[in-house]
Amino acid sequence: MNNNFVTAKAMVLGICVGLAGCGSVKVASVEAAAAGSDGPANPGPPIQQQIGDSAAGKKVFRFETFGNEGFWTDALRLPAGVKAARVTPLKALELGLSVDVDMVDAATRKTLAEQLKADPSGRTSALLNDPDVTAKLINANAVIGMPVKDSNGDGVLDVNNGDKAGVACALCHTITDGSAFSLPNGGSVGHRRDGLTNHNLNLGAILATAANSRAFYPLLQLALKANGGKTFGRAPKGLTETSTEAEVDAYLSNPTYYPIGMFDDTFDGNGNPMHITPFFRQDLAAPFGSEGTIVKLDNFSNLVFTVLFDPTNLTTSGGRALLHQLAGSAGDEVADNYVKVLAATNVTGYPYVRAPAHSKPGSEDAFIGIRVDNTKLVDLSAYVISLPAPSGAKVASRDFRRGRQLFRTIGCTECHNVDQSKAVPSFIVPMKKIFPGDNPVILAQRDPPLNPIQDTPGSYFDDKMAVLNASVRGEVRGIALPLLLDLARKPVFLHDNSVPSLESLLDPARGSTAPHPFYLADQQQRKEIIEFLRGLDDGNMSGKK
Repeated sequence: MNNNFVTAKAMVLGICVGLAGCGSVKVASVEAAAAGSDGPANPGPPIQQQIGDSAAGKKVFRFETFGNEGFWTDALRLPAGVKAARVTPLKALELGLSVDVDMVDAATRKTLAEQLKADPSGRTSALLNDPDVTAKLINANAVIGMPVKDSNGDGVLDVNNGDKAGVACALCHTITDGSAFSLPNGGSVGHRRDGLTNHNLNLGAILATAANSRAFYPLLQLALKANGGKTFGRAPKGLTETSTEAEVDAYLSNPTYYPIGMFDDTFDGNGNPMHITPFFRQDLAAPFGSEGTIVKLDNFSNLVFTVLFDPTNLTTSGGRALLHQLAGSAGDEVADNYVKVLAATNVTGYPYVRAPAHSKPGSEDAFIGIRVDNTKLVDLSAYVISLPAPSGAKVASRDFRRGRQLFRTIGCTECHNVDQSKAVPSFIVPMKKIFPGDNPVILAQRDPPLNPIQDTPGSYFDDKMAVLNASVRGEVRGIALPLLLDLARKPVFLHDNSVPSLESLLDPARGSTAPHPFYLADQQQRKEIIEFLRGLDDGNMSGKK
């Protein structure tokens, strides 16, 4: 037997059946695996999404804020911080922000082209090193994902004269083609490519640039009295309601604590940024969030707009009810402390994103009891469903075909489809299966269907699922399956950025108790399956590259 594939507590073809796993380390061989399979026998229930008008959804994706510019300008004070720090366009690009060249006036485009011809690095470009140009680009709505609204109604967009900048979906889920300029490991200037993950976005440092980063309190790594001052996340020490701006900035701007390409999207006081996911072909995805909390795409978008883009909504009765449901007294403390932080930093007039009360408060449709314009939500769904998946990398057809057959025969298809034009299986992979080393400590009990709040000390992998997870909807605590598309561009792997490459992901040296411990011991076979994964797109299953 050619022992080439090691799985920890995973199904071995012909030996184990179902998601529960075998309960012991198994070794499978390609020779013993018969013909293999093309995907899970029971991929989970199909999920139908409500979709609207794609053309209208494009505007929502790129420019809609539903009023969150009030939070980003008046509470977090990002434009004020950018101005005070004299952030240049080059510095903005270093932070991973990108510029839509089609929104830049012709004279500026011409000047930039001339300066980049003289110095392709952009380091000596007068335009890229002028902080006044940064404001000009923001006001032109050229900085992707930071739309400016005519808040003072004078018909002119100017963030230095009463207008406000907010945040749209495109901030994290759009890059450019770099046709005008591309900064290595940073942002770019070019034509928009919506839906693609901005792997270079340093969101933590962007938040730290704001003049009042303390306003992001619920989405920071906290030390709460209700938890005995304990904290978990990448930072050794949690922040409190009395932490200074400098202390918050030090946390956010440290990539060890808040890694590049990641966003902490849980309002639970835990430091658990996750790698930003793609937002193209969302008809193939679901449930949403790496922990699979939300089934419907429009419901996911509603939570993003009502809470993540304006966390001050957590201080409302609906927000408080959600925090209490999720975390009990610790959730109450987060809300109470947040009010203190907002008062201490002279934030008023919140919440900024306001929406009609929903008939089912606390449901997936409206977690905090409100829902923004449903037409715009389903239009947004239509747009991100319509966005094409990028082509796979050009790889050797022989390696692609061999890797495809390995993928089919060594157990990968217990969870993943071979054909990436098919919807991702909708089941949740239980934590103990995806992470055999998971050995959580129970931190607090919760009312069913919520599972207890629990965390494995010393691991970041399950931090995201400690409080907010799929048990909200009666599912198991675990991981939702990702799209296996655009992997050649992805710099790190797993939602917690714990694996630096596909080679490392499949290398048995990571150990049988590590997250996703599914390995190929043979180096040549690893190469072949990696080439298959790099070459995947939503239409190349023949293996003819």
